[in-house]
Amino acid sequence: MQIQFIELFYIKKILMKQRTIKESFSINGKGLHGGFETTITFRPAPVDFGYRIKRIDLAGSPVITASAENVMNTQRCTVLAVDGIQVATIEHALAALYGCEIDNCLIEIDSPEFPILDGSSVEYVNNIRKVGFDVQSKERIYYEVDQNIEYFDTETGSYLILMPSDRFSINVQIAFNSEVLSMQSASLENLSDFKDEVSMCRTFVFIKEIENLLETGLIKGGDLDNAIVVYDQLIKQEELDRLADVMSIERMKIDKTGYIMNKPLFFPNEPARHKLLDVIGDIALVGRFIKGRVIANRPGHRINNLFARKIVEQIKTEPVFEVHDNFL
Repeated sequence: MQIQFIELFYIKKILMKQRTIKESFSINGKGLHGGFETTITFRPAPVDFGYRIKRIDLAGSPVITASAENVMNTQRCTVLAVDGIQVATIEHALAALYGCEIDNCLIEIDSPEFPILDGSSVEYVNNIRKVGFDVQSKERIYYEVDQNIEYFDTETGSYLILMPSDRFSINVQIAFNSEVLSMQSASLENLSDFKDEVSMCRTFVFIKEIENLLETGLIKGGDLDNAIVVYDQLIKQEELDRLADVMSIERMKIDKTGYIMNKPLFFPNEPARHKLLDVIGDIALVGRFIKGRVIANRPGHRINNLFARKIVEQIKTEPVFEVHDNFL
C-alpha cells in the first residue's frame, strides 16, 4: 500500500511539471482560406517558452508569440500578427498542443497559414503522441480560478464563463437557425479525453455561407475532405454545379437536406465538439493551463479571444516568471 502511494505521488508530480515534445516532426498540407501549400514543423522548446511561431519563409525568420493579445483577426479563424507579420488558422494546432498538455513548443512554418489537414486536430495530436513528450525541470504554473470570469455579447447572446474547479473542463452549446443543425451541446470533463472525444471533430460551414466566403477570398483550400457542409436549404442543380466547379470538387446530385462530406460523422454532435475544440485552441492563447470550468454558449473566435484577453488581464496581476528568449 505504501509503495502504491509513493508511485501515485510520483506520477502526480510528473504531471505537474512542464512538458515539451520529445522530438521534432513536420506536416505538409494546404491552408483552408489562402489555399497555400505549406510545411509546418513542431520543435521542442525550453521551460517557460510557451507556444511561438516562426515564419521561416520571411527574411530574418520573425517569431510571433502565440498570445491572446497578438490576435488581430477572428474572421472564420484566429489570426496572430506582430509588426505586420501574421499567421492564420492556428487554433486547431494549438488545441492539439493544449489537449496533449504540452507547455512549450516552437512551431516553424513556411507560409502565412497553418494547414487545415482534415479540418480537425487529429493529425497534430497523432504526431505529438507519436514523438512523445519530455518532462521538464520546472513545475507548471496553473491559473487557478478563484471567482467567475465572464464575457457576454449582448448583441448575439453569446457568452463564456470561467468558474472555479480543481481541473480544466468545458461545456459548449451551439445554436443556429437551421433545420439540419439547430441546437447541440458537447462537453469535455478532462483534457486526457481530448484525443478520443474531440480531436477528430471537423470544422463545418453552411451551404448559404459558401458563396460569400468565396467572394471575400476565403476557403480557397476548402473541400469535402476538410469540412462538413451543412446543406439545410435545397439549391438548384446548376448552382450546386457552379459551386462545385469553383471549389474544384466533384459535382453531385443532392435532393435532400443534411450533411455533405466525404467521411461520415464521428459523433452525432460533431459540430458542437468542433466548436469545443476551437474554444480550447483560442484559450490556449492565455499562456497558462487553467484549473477551471468553462461554460460557452454560442462561442466563436471573436468572443473566444475577448474572453481569453479577460483571463490574461487576471493573470497579469500574478508574479512574472522568467521567459527564455535566448533559445531563438
